[in-house]
Amino acid sequence: MDLSSTTGAGDAGSGRRDSGGQRLARPRIPRGDRARERVLRAALELLADRGLSGFNMEAVAQRAGASKATVYRHWSSPSALLVDAMDLSFEPLSAPATGQPRTDLIELVSRLEALLVDQPFPRLMAAFIDAAERDPALKHLHFQLTERRRDLVRHVLAGARDRGEIPPGVDIELAVDLLAAPAFYRRFVAHRPFPSDYASAVVDHVLTALGFTGERGASTPRDDAPVRLDV
Repeated sequence: MDLSSTTGAGDAGSGRRDSGGQRLARPRIPRGDRARERVLRAALELLADRGLSGFNMEAVAQRAGASKATVYRHWSSPSALLVDAMDLSFEPLSAPATGQPRTDLIELVSRLEALLVDQPFPRLMAAFIDAAERDPALKHLHFQLTERRRDLVRHVLAGARDRGEIPPGVDIELAVDLLAAPAFYRRFVAHRPFPSDYASAVVDHVLTALGFTGERGASTPRDDAPVRLDV
């Protein structure tokens, strides 16, 4: 579905009617930032409930209690509305602050697991990935939003590299992929729950592969007893 080709801006003929055929007044969304956020949150709810195929301006307007013309005054197309809505949903994460690479990475991977477990984020993510494959503007936004979260992991790994805890030639981008990918695979492909120790298991496997020489913590298995991922 091409989001840019969804229904136009007019409101003619829209609205509910009573039993006598008279049009009922639709509550209008007030002006201001709160009204804008209300439409954006309605757009997110609609995307989560109906997916990309059910996402259009009229449906968003109905969900938000606004007219379609009002929505079009703020967003020129469904794509533009979806860009702003998804940007709202990707609230920035705070950087972990322990200074211990293993602890900080476990915290970041655990946060990712929590996002992928709690609805509506998984449904939003699945629909947004689908939309990004079809719309260049959404693909660019998806890239930007993903980079924000990758930056946090890059920072931890770069710090470990600068301190000599991992070799200077380590491919940081590949390491980020290896830390994040298992959670997405398990949630969206394997459809399996996350064990309680999954985040620490993933981090320990990756740190071992990177040749990490820093502090591991008492709970880290010995090199001769690798963690079992059970993927």
